Amino acid sequence: MIAYCLIVLLVTSVSVFAILKLREFNAGTQHILRVDSRIVDFEEDLTRLILSQVRFEKKYMITGDPSFYEQFQSASDEFKKGLLEVRHLVDTVPKRETAERLAQTYEKYQFLVEEEASRVKSKQPYAVKGYEREKEKMVDAILAGLETLEGYSRKDIARRMRELREGANSAQRLAIVIAGVAFLFVLGTSIFITRSITKPLSLLMDQTREIARGVFKCDSKVTSPPEMAELAQAFNSMCDRLLAVDKMKSDFFSTMSHELRTPLTSIREGTNLLLEGIGGTTTEKQKRLLTIISAESNRLIGLVNSVLDLSKMEAGMMTYRFDQADLSSLVEQAVTEIAPLAESKKMAVETKIDPSLPLLRIDAEKILQVLRNLLGNAIKYTPERGQVRVEVRTLEKGVEVSVSDTGPGIPEEHLSTIFNKFQQISSPGPYGVKGTGLGLAIAKHIIGSHGGQIWAESKLGRGSVFTFVLPA
Repeated sequence: MIAYCLIVLLVTSVSVFAILKLREFNAGTQHILRVDSRIVDFEEDLTRLILSQVRFEKKYMITGDPSFYEQFQSASDEFKKGLLEVRHLVDTVPKRETAERLAQTYEKYQFLVEEEASRVKSKQPYAVKGYEREKEKMVDAILAGLETLEGYSRKDIARRMRELREGANSAQRLAIVIAGVAFLFVLGTSIFITRSITKPLSLLMDQTREIARGVFKCDSKVTSPPEMAELAQAFNSMCDRLLAVDKMKSDFFSTMSHELRTPLTSIREGTNLLLEGIGGTTTEKQKRLLTIISAESNRLIGLVNSVLDLSKMEAGMMTYRFDQADLSSLVEQAVTEIAPLAESKKMAVETKIDPSLPLLRIDAEKILQVLRNLLGNAIKYTPERGQVRVEVRTLEKGVEVSVSDTGPGIPEEHLSTIFNKFQQISSPGPYGVKGTGLGLAIAKHIIGSHGGQIWAESKLGRGSVFTFVLPA
């Protein structure tokens, strides 16, 4: 609201400035029309009237016809009225002084005409030439005064027009500057307002993606605008509850796994004892059933151990023993261990290892667990007579290990979720295999604890490639 009020205030200021400049321009124009232009018009009328008076008074002096004197008096009245208007209009000292001189000169001229007219009327002899010279001097002075007054008025018109033009140019430049500043301010304010909304939304979107990946970080610190702050608080509250639920779930699995491991171990050991003949002779059918029970017990114990390991990793309680180790020997060991399973499916496992691999500071047993998981998945999800390839190469600041297969591939939409716990992707076709959904999640935790990264690349029908990088 403050930002929008500032925008409105700025736009209003620009509008007020434009209105004031227009009023100033209008006032200057009105003054020219009301004063200077009217003075120029009066000058033309007064010149015409004074010349008419000269013509009428000369005719009267020659003929003595009273009608000419009456016409002289009529023109004189109009002249006086116009001169009075001019004296009211003048707005500068030079014009005022010129108008006063005009009035005084005209009074002298009128006095001479009336004096000469009285002599003509009484038919008294008088010096005609002398009166004519004096009247001509007065008329010339009146005409010169009118021209002077006109000159002052035209100069004032030119000056005022110049001032108006300069004012208009100045106002135009200032208006352009103010408009530019207003545009930049409005643009900046709009960007600020938009960012104040989109930035918190982007932050919440990123944290929502993190939550979708199982990372519960409840630290959305948004203080403004108030509506977004309330949304962030609600988001943090939701995140806290999800974190509590996730912790409760992890604690549940951890507790259940711990409680299940002991009875499962007892079942396995008891089954093995029965298979060994302790407790009495068993039939072939019983042996088959006991074998199945033993295998399933081993599978459940492995699942329980995986759940416990993952719970420890998520709680940051997993113990790692970091030592300098040769990664190539770990790869060879994992390939050797998985060879019987590969042979049973009539597939080849190829290795390509850079001979100049550096020693890495790693937990060998944990990295071996990652290699077993990736190789085991590759063989399980690859059809018979397929191919699995392990490649190890040196990078600038680490070592990269990739395990590729010729299996059915993984849908693209699942590539970002297969490392989540309990996430299982069944491969299409007759070779679909169900897993526990924990192996890749454990592998991700192990590689992350080593400061590395792990990811998957795949295309349907063209196999998959699982890659991890360990820092050197």
